[in-house]
Amino acid sequence: MRVILFFAAMTLYMTTAMGQVAKTTAANPDPDKKLMKVEASCGECNFGMDGHDCDLAVMIDGKPYFVDGVGISEFGHPHGKDGFCVAVRHAEVQGDVVDGRFKASYFKLLPKEEPKGKDGKSKKGKK
Repeated sequence: MRVILFFAAMTLYMTTAMGQVAKTTAANPDPDKKLMKVEASCGECNFGMDGHDCDLAVMIDGKPYFVDGVGISEFGHPHGKDGFCVAVRHAEVQGDVVDGRFKASYFKLLPKEEPKGKDGKSKKGKK
């Protein structure tokens, strides 16, 4: 019974974390700053960056940067089904690159995009 409750709680936590703004950054984007849509993932696992542990990174203009201000576990377990070590996700961000790192002032993980078929429609629900 404990195992079932644990997995139910983890599923609820992970599904509510998707599409949310990071708790450590501003709740809303600054209207005076550029809002960028970027790829976000584990820098070591998916962007080929050197490091000692799994760390959140964003890809800006084809170059990866480790992120300061948002932790890799803030949106669920990094090795979960859609975690940052397993998947490359999209995010809306604001911030600046300082000394080769992205200093996030706003970070919103966008909902996972469903794969599209040749007809341009979602494959969700197809067998």
